[in-house]
Amino acid sequence: MADSRTPEKERSPFAAMLTDLLHDRTWVSAPEVAPDGRRIAFVVSTIDLDENTTRSRVWLSGPDGDPTPVTAGPHDGQPQWSPDGRSLAFTAKRSEKEEKATLHVLPVGGPGETRTVATLDEGFEDLRWSPDGRRLAFISRTRDARYDAKDESWQPPRRIETLFTRLNGEGWIADRPAHVYVVAADGTGTPRNLTPGPYQHGGISWLPDSSAVVTSAKRHEGWDLDLAEDLYLVPLDGEIRALTSQTGVYGSPSVSPDGTQVALVGYDDPRTEPQNSRVGVLPLAGDDGITWVSTGLDRSFAPYPGVRPPVWTGDTTLLATAEDRGEVHVYEVTADGSSDPKPLTSGPVVVQGFSAAGGTVAMAQARVERPAELVTLDRQITGLTRSLRGWERFAVPCTDGSGEIDAWIMRPDDFEESRRYPVLLNVHGGPFTQYGETFFDEAQMQAAAGFVVLMSNPRGGSGRDTAWGQSIVGPKHPTIPGAGWGSVDVDDVMAVLDHALDTYAFCDRERVGMLGGSYGGYMATTLAGRFSDRFRAVCSERAVNNMVSEEAASDIGGAFQVYLGVNVAEDPGAYAAMSPMRYAKDIDVPLLILHAEDDLRCPVSQAEELFLVLRLLGKDVTFYRFPGEDHEMSRSGSPVHRRMRGEIVLDFFTERLASRRE
Repeated sequence: MADSRTPEKERSPFAAMLTDLLHDRTWVSAPEVAPDGRRIAFVVSTIDLDENTTRSRVWLSGPDGDPTPVTAGPHDGQPQWSPDGRSLAFTAKRSEKEEKATLHVLPVGGPGETRTVATLDEGFEDLRWSPDGRRLAFISRTRDARYDAKDESWQPPRRIETLFTRLNGEGWIADRPAHVYVVAADGTGTPRNLTPGPYQHGGISWLPDSSAVVTSAKRHEGWDLDLAEDLYLVPLDGEIRALTSQTGVYGSPSVSPDGTQVALVGYDDPRTEPQNSRVGVLPLAGDDGITWVSTGLDRSFAPYPGVRPPVWTGDTTLLATAEDRGEVHVYEVTADGSSDPKPLTSGPVVVQGFSAAGGTVAMAQARVERPAELVTLDRQITGLTRSLRGWERFAVPCTDGSGEIDAWIMRPDDFEESRRYPVLLNVHGGPFTQYGETFFDEAQMQAAAGFVVLMSNPRGGSGRDTAWGQSIVGPKHPTIPGAGWGSVDVDDVMAVLDHALDTYAFCDRERVGMLGGSYGGYMATTLAGRFSDRFRAVCSERAVNNMVSEEAASDIGGAFQVYLGVNVAEDPGAYAAMSPMRYAKDIDVPLLILHAEDDLRCPVSQAEELFLVLRLLGKDVTFYRFPGEDHEMSRSGSPVHRRMRGEIVLDFFTERLASRRE
């Protein structure tokens, strides 16, 4: 495979290692247990560097024999069992980039052929069978007539009346709202839109009598200003009815088996971020309001990168996942909140998806040394991945004595205790996310290249109590004023670095590099300016560098006020005061800037601003722009671009950290 990064340059010495790390990497996701609990459908994905794609197929595990694929791919997913367990619905695409997708129903364990139920230009999400087995409901985007034009030169201009009109990875959504559809499961009908109009919807749960679904949406005037999200009852025939009243952020609905209640994940007060999302239960009839039933565990029940709706295991209990200090576990929660959530899993693992039915709980469960495998509470079912490096966990006291910071260190390949190795300090994005006990290819590639990898969860991140996450809220927030971004979070990151350098003799304090993306990129630019003497090189990727212009250009522009406590129109100075650009003139360390051209979360102009200033000041700066990629490039971008990015990062730090200072 040719190297198109810099044709005049020799291939990176890390190319073979990165190819080995990426090519044929396989993992399990989207487990779905059959109603009788005896079989599990799941998705197996595999990276194909030769074709620059990630292939996925639906597999099936049963009580007899090894798990086997039941679809051909190349891009199949979202398996869903029919209520009688005789059929399996799934979605398919011919290519990753193509929007058009198909919905199929596959007979399982009996006669018949796979039938195509629907074909749509915009694909399918949140696929769910009706309890009577007659219909399938799903979310799909509905295109405005403007998209029927021959090309963009024939399209009329977009009329913009609200914020949040585009979405990273999706593009324009204002004229492509996500709607609830239903279609006959036997393939005899066409999809019917239950929620036409301008509003976006997400999540589907059927009522037991198959007469309606519950979904979440922002269907009220001013939704883009008050930021509230509600649950709605959407009947197959009749008027849509709000179940909540613009008082919080409520999503991931899950109707109880008896149809009297709906579980949800969310929180009150949409004007305050971050918050630990909780599991709540809401009566479908009456005005009793939400009962928050997971409050006995002050952790977020919306683990990144996605939350699975709670699963009812009866009329009085349900299952949900929560983050906990780098781990993600399945918890049993009582529907009345009468007891604290009870963990069903334990140990250094991250549950990335789960399902429960017929007495079986199935999970896609990852560990540091390997991507996700299919497991139950009793055993591991698949063995599709290969084991790589593990790491050591440690804790560091906060410098102000307010708590301790969870941290991890991964030793390089061919490690020798007596040697000293260069160190790469990583900071995660978010900031309300967490590093943890899961496979992370960034750490694996850095260790394979000969670096000590250092990671931590400073204040402002998730996986801890509410106060921990809210520590860096802006000082002008009206209800939970904090120290702001770039304050105690910086103190924590530097405390972890100091502890590692003092504790682990193999860490070379003269050869330390630092890198991070998104909020981690914010931290990279900040640390490069404030601590140039501590680092030999820094990589700032898909960063927020100027909070003022970020608020104007980002796909979530208008939402940063929930962190800062004021909006940019009222107090632009508060945004400028929290921007890393104020440190740009003080950056005296080689800086690598990486950004994707189609990033809407942190637009490429954020990188352009930083590069312009550093170039005008004559600083040592290198800037790479990746075409055709968005904010998720390092995680789910094209395999070839991910390998190229790895080469750039490792080449940069190897060159800058190769030898000790004289």
